[in-house]
Order: sequence, then C-alpha cells, then structure tokens
Amino acid sequence: MRALLCTFTLQICIIACFAQNPVVQTCYTADPAPLVHDGVVYMYVGHDSSAAPNNSYLMRYYKCYSSKDMVNWTDHGIVLQTKSISWSGGEANAAHVAFRDNKFYYYTSTNASGGIAIGVAVANSPLGPFIDIGKPLVTASQMSGCNATHSWRGLDPTVFIDDDGQAYLYWGNNVLYWVKLNEDMISTNGTISCLDAKNAAFGPDFEEAPWVYKRNSICYLVYASGFPESIGYSTSSSPTGPWTYKGKIMNTQPNGVSNTIHPGVIDFAGNSYFFYHNAGLPGGGSYKRSVCIEQFVYNADGTIPLIRETAGGVVNGVGNLNPYDTIQAETICWGSGVETKPCSEDGLMVTSISDGDYIKVKNVDFGLGASGFEVRAASGSSGGTIELRLGSQNGTLAGTCTIGGTGEWTRWQTFQCGINNCTGIKDLFLVFKGTAEPYRLNWYRFTTVTDARLINTRQGNLNFKVGILKEKFFVTPSANTNSYSLSVYTLAGQQVLIRNGIEGISEIPVKRRGVYLINIYYDGHTQQKVLSAY
Repeated sequence: MRALLCTFTLQICIIACFAQNPVVQTCYTADPAPLVHDGVVYMYVGHDSSAAPNNSYLMRYYKCYSSKDMVNWTDHGIVLQTKSISWSGGEANAAHVAFRDNKFYYYTSTNASGGIAIGVAVANSPLGPFIDIGKPLVTASQMSGCNATHSWRGLDPTVFIDDDGQAYLYWGNNVLYWVKLNEDMISTNGTISCLDAKNAAFGPDFEEAPWVYKRNSICYLVYASGFPESIGYSTSSSPTGPWTYKGKIMNTQPNGVSNTIHPGVIDFAGNSYFFYHNAGLPGGGSYKRSVCIEQFVYNADGTIPLIRETAGGVVNGVGNLNPYDTIQAETICWGSGVETKPCSEDGLMVTSISDGDYIKVKNVDFGLGASGFEVRAASGSSGGTIELRLGSQNGTLAGTCTIGGTGEWTRWQTFQCGINNCTGIKDLFLVFKGTAEPYRLNWYRFTTVTDARLINTRQGNLNFKVGILKEKFFVTPSANTNSYSLSVYTLAGQQVLIRNGIEGISEIPVKRRGVYLINIYYDGHTQQKVLSAY
C-alpha cells in the first residue's frame, strides 16, 4: 500500500509539473487552425460548450490564443461568433484563418439554407474584429460533384496560397472539394473540383478536415480518415494533385474517447508542430474536445513519422518569458481550476479562482533577480493571497502577495510584495489562496532593484556614479573627469546605445524593463556596471 501511495503521489507531481496537453485547460477547444504571423503563432479554435448534449455538438463561436514560445498561450477570447454572421443558422463548425496583403480571412463552416455552407469574415488584425462579407462564399448547392448529397458536405474549410500567389480553398466530408480563390480572397475563380472518399489518393478513406501546405517543394494534404478518425496524409508536386497516399500520421485515439481528431501543421522557429484535438480534459468526449500539440521531425525524405499523443506536449519552448514586461493573467502554460472571461478593464481576466488553484507559466527568465511583484486584481469578497512558487505548485516560495477586498468585482487595484531567491530561468507557479472566490486577476509583472550594482571594475575605480530615476539612467563623472564615452547592452549582448565625447552627466532613457550592462570608457580605462530597471 505504501508503494502504491508513493507511486500515486509521484504521478500527481509529474502531471502538475510536466503536463502541457491539452494546451488550453480553462475551457473545451476543438478544430485547431494555427497561423504563423510576425514571429507569433496564433491558434484559432472552435469552442465546444460544456452544456453540449451527450450525442451532439454545441458550438457557437471561435476563439484565438497566441504564443511566442509554444509553451505559454495567451487567451484573446472570442474573435468571431455565428450570431454576427447574418446568413448563419448558428452552428460553428471547423474554420481556418489565412493572411494576405495585410488582411486576415476567417473561413468558416456553418449551417445555412440548403445545408452547411462556407463563409469568410475579414479583419485588419489577427485578433479581429472579423466582419463577415454578408453571404456564403460557397453554398451547399454548389457542392454537387462526386455524387455527394448529404447536407454536411461543406465542413472544414482550409486555405493554401502557393508560391505563385494563387490561393486555393479546400473543404469537405466524404468528398474532398477544392476551388481557386481570386486575389481578393472573398470570391472564387472557376469550377469546383472534387475527389471521392475512396479515391486512391487517400489510401483507406477521406473523412474530413483537410489541411494543405507546402514544404521544400512538396505539397502536403493532411486529413482525417475513417470514423472514429485517424490522421493520414498524401503528397503531390501541385496543390491540385495528383496526390499519392503516404500513410498515417496519428492513430485513432485509444478507446474512442473522441471520434474526431482534426489536424493542423506548422513550422515555427526552426521546429515542426502537429496540432490536433482529443478528449483530454475532465468530462471530455467526442463533443467536448481539447486542443493538443506535438513537436515532431520530418524524415530525411520529407515523409512524416507516426506521431504519438502525449501528456507532455511541447516540452521545450523556443524562447523565454520576460517577467519584467506586463504579463496578462490569461497567459498560461497550465492552469488548474481557473477560467477566463471578459474584464471590465478591457481584455480578459482570470476568474473562478478557488483555494489551491494555480497557474503555471514556463521558462520565465528572471535574469540577475527580481525584487518585487505587482498584480492587478479585484475582489468583491475578503481577498486572499498569491503564493509565488518556483518549479512546481509546492516548490520554492519566492514571495507571498496579499490581495485585499476592493469592494466590488469591477473595482481594480494594484497590489505589491517583495520577492527573494528569484533568479535565472524558472517555471513560475501562481498558487491561489483564500475562501470562496477570493479575487480575480487582470495582469501581473515583476520588478527589479532600482539601484546600480557594480559587478566589475577593471584598471582602477574611475569614480563614475550610476543610478536610475523616473525611467532614466544617470551616469555622473567625478568633478575632475574630462570627456568620456559609454555603451549600453542588454544581457543578451544586444547593443542599445553608444555615445562618444560626453562631458558632464549623461541621461539614458529606459525604453524597456530589464537588466542592462553599461560600459564606461575614460582615458584608456573601462568601468562596467549592471543596472536593473522596472
């Protein structure tokens, strides 16, 4: 019994510390459509309502999450709702976002007169607002090829833009349809083509959820096959085929817990990622799904290996989180017990907090050390505390921030506390303490010591004083010092500023929170100082 208890305790620790799949824990998500834009991955998803019946879908809107490191994801909330699509009957099926000429195009699948149709909404930002063009892009009546008659053949649109600028729209259920898009991305060009589910291009079968992309001159068609679904793929030298079946990417999920999978594939920061959904959250199933991500490596010949589902997901991120920037509380690697909702101060907030709940953010780079923590919170109750722990929810306690009652849930205040032993790159856990719902969170950030600290002096003390006040560094020479020069670097080695021939006090504006190295050059000597600013 003792051995069993130890094993169970170890499993809990492993799940809490290392689980990163499903990617979103605050609600059910489905049908991932990742988009890489401007150094950020935007993950567009449908939302499976927790009120969905046992044997049918209940989806009414689409959400967006973003990440710069593939491990911490920021919730941006609802970016498109079917109720804002005038011709929609209200159902939100799988969708896809494409970027072209400084605009973002949201290709949706929703019920309309005659059956499920494909629509498109347009925005100037990846976060919307997305405005529907006011009519279907492709109606059910236009999907007559390959003897398809079922009303849901208009599922799962995806868009691929080839190297020559030609855009293609793909979709289908039991039939793969495709058509060229005009340069405006909101109208079609030419006739609709199709392939039957049993075409040799698909090996065993084509079910739905096509995802088309090109890599190293190879066109990939990834899709769901069979039911319950597995994921297969085919390749071609052209986005219109002919396609050659290459095999499976992911097997049917164990025990059929989710009948569907729905793929998405991207390259980002030199790595390759496979997106899918399963039933990984508590209460999950075929109609309450959750998005997951696996990192993988292509074979030397460009083929894709069989990818296994894991609880760990993307273990190693592609960058570190800067704690001295303002971090939205809804930026989460793993969240336990919390939800997100619109905030009265704009954006989103973290809500439904109970005693013992926590948020984990991964790979937080504290540099030479944090000295303080501040958080924006509201409490219509008596408040509580946030324990700031490193490594796990029971790890090293770096500080405890007390949050008092603010009188109303919409009355926000900033609370502060001191921090100790918080240096280097760590996984940070915000562990919530208090009765009932103690507080709600908007954002937080860490602060650093504001005084200069001498770390190295070479060839004598040059008597330069360095300090900081009101978002400026001040370098003050001694009275008998003639002209001097200086350069400022980040700890990553990026040069921020260089000045030559300075006489008297030099003021250096601080444009970004962080830690800086200042080199002062005078009479053939160099003095180095390090400053941290918040």
